[in-house]
Amino acid sequence: MSKTTKIKKEAKQETPTQRLSSIVKSCRDLMRKDKGMNGDADRLPMLTWIMFLKFLDDNEQLQKINARLTGERYKPTIEKPYRWQDWAMNINLTGDDLLAFVNNDKVIFVDGKERNGLFYYLRHLQSETGTERKDVIANVFRGVTNRMINGYLLRDVINKINGIHFTNNEELNTLSHLYESILKEMRDASGDAGEFYTPRPVVKFMVEMLNPAIGETILDPASGTGGFLVEAFEHLKRQALTIEQTKILQENSIIGGEAKPLPYLLCQMNLLLHGLNYPNIDNGNSLRFPLKDIGDSERVNVILTNPPFGGEEEKGILNNFPEDKKTSETALLFLQLIMRKLKSKSIKQKGGRAAIVVPNGTLFADGVAAKIKKQLLEDFNMHTIVRLGEGVFAPYTDIPCNLLFFEQGTSTKEIWYYELLPPADRRKYSKTRPIQAEEFEPVKTWWNNRTESENAWSVSVKDVFKEDKAANTLSINLDQKNPNRKSDFEYRDPSELIASIVAKEKEIMRLMNEIKFVQ
Repeated sequence: MSKTTKIKKEAKQETPTQRLSSIVKSCRDLMRKDKGMNGDADRLPMLTWIMFLKFLDDNEQLQKINARLTGERYKPTIEKPYRWQDWAMNINLTGDDLLAFVNNDKVIFVDGKERNGLFYYLRHLQSETGTERKDVIANVFRGVTNRMINGYLLRDVINKINGIHFTNNEELNTLSHLYESILKEMRDASGDAGEFYTPRPVVKFMVEMLNPAIGETILDPASGTGGFLVEAFEHLKRQALTIEQTKILQENSIIGGEAKPLPYLLCQMNLLLHGLNYPNIDNGNSLRFPLKDIGDSERVNVILTNPPFGGEEEKGILNNFPEDKKTSETALLFLQLIMRKLKSKSIKQKGGRAAIVVPNGTLFADGVAAKIKKQLLEDFNMHTIVRLGEGVFAPYTDIPCNLLFFEQGTSTKEIWYYELLPPADRRKYSKTRPIQAEEFEPVKTWWNNRTESENAWSVSVKDVFKEDKAANTLSINLDQKNPNRKSDFEYRDPSELIASIVAKEKEIMRLMNEIKFVQ
């Protein structure tokens, strides 16, 4: 009988992606068992605030080590017993006791003393300057609630998150990409029309075309979950080759604004995971300041944003805008803010530049919209409009949108248009067949060597103006059709169409009368 040998299989080493994906999946599975949770719209915020506190603790421990090496005195942002290492790593703190520690304003500790609960403590952190990490943490947790009602499941989730090492650069990079995919998944599932997810290929294209540089300040006044700011940060990170440049990138480059508590939390976490140590995100409404009060010190080099549109602002906000430019359309208010926030051109500096997303309606709207567009064309060079095909922002909306590119310094003389349509095999984009990064390659090639083509054309600014000073009417139509693309139908003026229909109806009546006469 032949001797058989057993071959021992080598165990496959788990990659960081597999390990972190497994942790996140396990956490989401545990949360699904909790009766207090209602879909990913609840689960992601829970996952985020727990990861946020673990990230802070890992980061503080690194800072503590660095302080020892440099001989400096280290003062932690979060004190005992509220540090992650104090409570989250205490496996005996579970069930109702854990829920009480997290949720309640006051808690009786093991030593019999009454102290503040975790969330109460975090919400009331305050620094002497009002602009430090303590204040960021307080702002974040004022908009956070614990939705889990099972303290044992919460303990299991915390134990899982404890396995993430935010001090490991490879894990941090992997987790940042994983987190963004979860963000997109949550927003797709929620169908919240108020929070539009700007597709990554669109964001990347806008950042690349503006090409921000180290030393410039980049703003998104409607940050949402931070897509534009993350892409701008990654773009600048590749340029930061020295310690001094890295310091500038970390401290003086990225600025945001987000008034809604949940996106504010998600934006903070998104930027932290990508390596921005102290995200400078304002948690108030970016429109809350009078335009006339915004001075040179508050102006920036670059603005990238997809401002909310279709909404309405309260009367107090409208009072911050000029009397003749007050409007209920949020996108038009943000457009005015963006114009005001861009740096002015001077001998020492270039004028600020912007790339923003607007719906088709903004291009042809009259009334107050026309006055705002007149200011835009007269005070800025709006050199490019990229027209996106239908469905780019599915599933949130099918409204076609446009990318406006303009810069401060000179007035607009000529506007170039580039029409980016879906591939020939489909009529429009969709959630399952979204726009792809490679579809922007022809636009990038054309950008610095502009010629007319089936996709591109230019329009003189005088051709978009229709102003009758005697009648005090103004119309500015930026919704210019592509004259170079062959169409299956001929465009005709509405009045011509009506006249043609009336003539055909008369001809039909005449023929019917003739038929009756013959009979």
